[in-house]
Amino acid sequence: MTSTETPPGTEIRRRLERLIGIAATEGNSVRPLRNGDEIFPAMLAAIRAAEHTVDMMTFVYWTGGIAREFAEALADRARAGLRVRLLLDGFGSRLIEQDQLDLMARAGVDVSWFRRPAWISPLKQNHRCHRKVLVVDERQAFTGGVGIAEEWCGDARGPKEWRDTHVEVRGPAVDGLAAAFAQNWAECHETLFDSRDRFVELPPAGDAVVQVVRGSASFGWQDMQTLLRVVLESAQHRFRLATAYFAPDHYFIELLCATARRGVEVEILLPGPYTDKRVCQLAGQHHYGALLDCGVRIWQYQPTMLHTKVITVDGEVSLVGSTNFNRRSLDHDEEVMLAVIDSGLTATLDAHFAEDLGNSARIDPARWRTRPLAQRARELAVRPIRRYL
Repeated sequence: MTSTETPPGTEIRRRLERLIGIAATEGNSVRPLRNGDEIFPAMLAAIRAAEHTVDMMTFVYWTGGIAREFAEALADRARAGLRVRLLLDGFGSRLIEQDQLDLMARAGVDVSWFRRPAWISPLKQNHRCHRKVLVVDERQAFTGGVGIAEEWCGDARGPKEWRDTHVEVRGPAVDGLAAAFAQNWAECHETLFDSRDRFVELPPAGDAVVQVVRGSASFGWQDMQTLLRVVLESAQHRFRLATAYFAPDHYFIELLCATARRGVEVEILLPGPYTDKRVCQLAGQHHYGALLDCGVRIWQYQPTMLHTKVITVDGEVSLVGSTNFNRRSLDHDEEVMLAVIDSGLTATLDAHFAEDLGNSARIDPARWRTRPLAQRARELAVRPIRRYL
């Protein structure tokens, strides 16, 4: 590339920066991690190697061996004198075992809860903290779709091993993920930072340009909607979406259709027979006909629950984080998403997408138009609650 050439992704970067108002950072490393066999060892190794601070937030913290392994790793670092903070969503992590909470409390882990249902108003109960963030020593961070539970262990080899994607981040973008943690911690805890926060400078760690976008529950148009709108309207050749929960409003259905109508190859990968939220699947299936008529191609993943939240655009841009393509993520929950301009990362995520398609069944437009009346009735039955799914 000569000095007069524009770096790849410059136009979409400026669109995102100007329309969302968050500057992207250069010099980042973003390493993709696929399924529990890669994700959990990397996260646990980072925690065990921590020297100063560990900040972790998650929506799901359930039961089983991996949940205990994380509790023990966090407790060990707290006993070693590090500041360890754990933020759990009051609804999503309600199944955590009490003995794990006791173990961490005795060790000095500072555990806080985001909006425990018994303590908040009915309005706030609908707004959850769905972010998944781990920040270690202010220099290394993780985010993506994985929860701390047995369901995410393994390598998507069968129904008991969920398919998911996480990323490890180093470089200046770590600050954005730390801010996502701090924003929710501030609501739940009186101390936002202390003497153990070093506020270190983050040197370059790679070549990826990253914008960290936070979604928060509020009325009106939000940054996460803007992020999705910009990447859809900017796509020129191919737009790929893999999401665990697909139940957008009519605006985003029309935006997907408009993208396909102008010649962009639009591919959507969704859960198939193994889904933990059948009602959300039905809400999304109501839109299949309109999408298929526009030329959108839809697949359903067959081996297990698909829990990924990944978008790739034109082989250059990737979105990865906690946000699903549904009303709950976009309208009601605290979310975080990385917009990454890096052809290497995007190529890897596209390769993962292609592999997943090999284990998926494509929705045939002709067969879908003749689906049974019982299926249509189930889709209509969930219509009154679509905005909450």
